[in-house]
Amino acid sequence: MSKKGNSSIIAIVAMIFLFGMISFVTNLAAPIGNIWKMQPGIEGSNFWGMMGNMMNFLAYAIMGIPAGKMLTKYGYKKTALIAIAVGFLGVFIQFLSGIVGVGGKLAGLPANFFVYLLGAFVAGFSMCMLNTVVNPMLKLLGGARSNQYIQIGGSFNSLMGTLTPMLVGALIGTLTKDTLITDVNPVLFLAMGVFAFAFIVLLFVDIKDPEAVKDSSHAVSPMKYKHFVLGVIAIFVYVGVEVGIPGTLNFYLSDPVKGAGMDPATAVAIAGFVAGTYWFLMLIGRLTSSVISGKVSARAQLTTVSAVALILIVLAIILGNSSMVSMPVFKGQGFGMVQVPIAALLLVLCGLCTSVMWGTIFDLACEGLGASTNQASGIFMAMVVGGGIVPLVQNAIADAIGYMPSYWLLAACVAFILYFAAIGSKVKKA
Repeated sequence: MSKKGNSSIIAIVAMIFLFGMISFVTNLAAPIGNIWKMQPGIEGSNFWGMMGNMMNFLAYAIMGIPAGKMLTKYGYKKTALIAIAVGFLGVFIQFLSGIVGVGGKLAGLPANFFVYLLGAFVAGFSMCMLNTVVNPMLKLLGGARSNQYIQIGGSFNSLMGTLTPMLVGALIGTLTKDTLITDVNPVLFLAMGVFAFAFIVLLFVDIKDPEAVKDSSHAVSPMKYKHFVLGVIAIFVYVGVEVGIPGTLNFYLSDPVKGAGMDPATAVAIAGFVAGTYWFLMLIGRLTSSVISGKVSARAQLTTVSAVALILIVLAIILGNSSMVSMPVFKGQGFGMVQVPIAALLLVLCGLCTSVMWGTIFDLACEGLGASTNQASGIFMAMVVGGGIVPLVQNAIADAIGYMPSYWLLAACVAFILYFAAIGSKVKKA
């Protein structure tokens, strides 16, 4: 194999690792939020516990469209290098939150909590840029096998989402007010190591950008298409549902006071395994969808999974912790059985449903856009901010009236996705 071929393979491996890092860094927010919500000054607030997740996704609203412009101006390689460097900086700032401002107070909250929020915000910029560049980079590097590499990258993304809450749960152990943010330093070191590795690899790999795409500056704004506007709303609430289900479930199972009433000695670890199993089911769902998509339309898939997800969420709200059930959870090296409230089992099953929603919503919303598709992609990336706003509102509701009632918000979101799938996605020309 030629030297160029070897360097391309190394770059492909680096891109697949970055695909996983998007999920790894994003999914750190909820389990780390479990630590912050126990600290003096925050003391059990789910709203503040979810604020790191909010800051991570807020960056998408700011960086979504500019990230696409960076890709055009600087090319794939420079944009990827900038994204990786920013990601390393974001995780490093989160590491500093265990050192800087410890013991201090700012606006009644721990001063180092704001250091962490800054790190989550900076990391969010990186995740947005990486989301913009990784798919086309794999397409460019992979040639005829690009789709296979993209599917591998997507699967690795889901796998890292599965492992993240498990790793953090295992490191935390029993969650108390004495649990420190420094307890998760090994995970942060791992993230920084992967970013550093990917940066060094890409720095020495020769990557040529493809020919510029045709100028679409005179294309009709995609916002003039009714089905696209509804799709934008659907993608906003979808990301909120995808993040809100396992994030709030993690809080619910870990909370020794207002939660599921589980044994505090094992609750955090079990919560991590349960949340990780949700992401594992997303992996299974994506692999299944990739097999059947040639035979089953995006509209049929989205209609079916949103209807099933709505039923599962409503049942979870109604049944709550009325009974305990044995549930198989993925523990990294295999499966084991744990006792959880029946609501947890029902919510975890939603992972099979949410797994296919992003791709099907995007496909249906962009149908018939033609030259407006490029603009549509930037708008979609900005709407990922829903993954921060919806869970934040949900946990404010959880603070006020309880965890299970807060899932009515997600039920309403899924009901809108069902409407979009069945009715709103029908193409309305500009």
